[in-house]
Amino acid sequence: MIKKLLLLWIMVSIIPARLCAQDILWEKSYGGKHAEYLLDAQPTADYGFILAGSSLSKKSGNKTEDNNGDLDYWVWKMNEAGDEDWQKTIGGSGSDLLYSIRNTPDGGFILAGSSDSQAGVQKKDSCRGKEDFWIIKLNAKGGNEWERTIGGPGQDIVKSIIPTTDGGYIIGGSSSSDISEKVLKGLPDPYGKWEECRGNLDYWVIKLDSKGVVTWQRTLGGRYADVLESIEQTKDGGYIVGGHSNSPSSTDKSQESYGEGDYWIVKLDKEGATEWQKTFGGDEDDHLSSILQTKDGGYVIGGNSASATSGNKSRSNKKGTDFWIIKLDETGEINWQETYNTGKVDILTSLLENADGTLLLGGYAQSEVIGTTKSDKKEINDYIAIKISPEDGEELWKTAVGSKGEDILRKLIETRDGGYLLAGTSKGEVSRDKNTGKGSNDFWVVKLKDKDKKKEKRETLLEAIPNPAMQFTNIIVGFEFNSGTLSLFDLSGRQLQSFPVSQRTIPLDMASYPEGIYLVEVKTDKGTDSVKVIKSKN
Repeated sequence: MIKKLLLLWIMVSIIPARLCAQDILWEKSYGGKHAEYLLDAQPTADYGFILAGSSLSKKSGNKTEDNNGDLDYWVWKMNEAGDEDWQKTIGGSGSDLLYSIRNTPDGGFILAGSSDSQAGVQKKDSCRGKEDFWIIKLNAKGGNEWERTIGGPGQDIVKSIIPTTDGGYIIGGSSSSDISEKVLKGLPDPYGKWEECRGNLDYWVIKLDSKGVVTWQRTLGGRYADVLESIEQTKDGGYIVGGHSNSPSSTDKSQESYGEGDYWIVKLDKEGATEWQKTFGGDEDDHLSSILQTKDGGYVIGGNSASATSGNKSRSNKKGTDFWIIKLDETGEINWQETYNTGKVDILTSLLENADGTLLLGGYAQSEVIGTTKSDKKEINDYIAIKISPEDGEELWKTAVGSKGEDILRKLIETRDGGYLLAGTSKGEVSRDKNTGKGSNDFWVVKLKDKDKKKEKRETLLEAIPNPAMQFTNIIVGFEFNSGTLSLFDLSGRQLQSFPVSQRTIPLDMASYPEGIYLVEVKTDKGTDSVKVIKSKN
């Protein structure tokens, strides 16, 4: 089971061109004695980060909790220097693989992964098929608020979850499940599969409300295999969905394939109805990994391509499999496209748009030789980031960061101080850019400074995020301190809470207070400041 999951999802690579080194500010490894696999990361409002993936390790290294079963969800919250705020292990008796994490408007987090665990240990509901979507909502302190197991009788593998503007969530993944038995009998099954499978694997998109209740779901696919890799909410309230397809024109797929596999993009409205779809590819295999809507209302899609110039691919590869980036307008028509080469097999994993419109690509280049007899060279099996122009994809700079072993970049994120965080899994020993290590596979995080960007200035010494707050708000202290006290007052000056603090991110529970304005004061050995917080309706 583990080998199958890892072979399916631990494929990733990266980029070409000249090197223009960016400063490494720090690097950190997180893990236990055995293996950890990082699959997602997000910046947090306190200038820190939250990492998500799965762990096989018992309590060891800097992992503080034992596993429950096989693979467990593992979440690591760290501050801006990479030091631990808190960590959490969540799992059942089987394999639980955490793919996606996002910040929620209430200051908490939403987690989405795939699980074959039965009820028990830390899992409320049993697996409904071979594998299900397992969704967990955490509050700002990392405590469980609710969980949902969603699936049909077959295999259902989640890829991403995104908070939506209506306070709910959109989930994207892939499914081999047919319609659930209860639904076939005309009975309600709110967390089952509502539609028949189209081929052997389909896109599966599910909309949840703020409490995790399914409001609608959509199955999209052709005759063969369609694997969803990326989903985002668009400015019009709808959704853009992208992945890999080897289906011909059939069922929900309206265009013929170009080669062995293509990029397949589907634009949905806010209720999940198809507005348009596009297929992009050449004569070989092309795998999309990421899609995002840009500030101009168009889209950037990226992945890796083995195709020569053919089909609607107009840019040739340099060597083997290269990154392939396409810029689309808001209707899905091509503005420009470009390929980027580093090694024999380059697999893109992450895309982001900077405030100035420039784009950053992340991934790694697989080596022709992986093993102990030959040490790989710089740029091979390393984290690689490439910054490109938004007008035509021209490369602006490229940086490689890694050890002499295999380093698989999973997520590249922009930080509030003008830099980037490169996060993934490292099998490499301490060497080259890596000075830390815990087990055979670790979460490995590198903080990179972009020399072209200015550091964001902090306007206040104390912030409250979110503000207004419904339940939790995070009080963020903008200076270093050793010890202090947080106090909460109403406008009459009555003290409602007071407790000691030692960390710069302080979750504050305001659920029991009525709507109104409150004052938070933090007194420390290094200074005192206060901030007003608005409590809104729950």
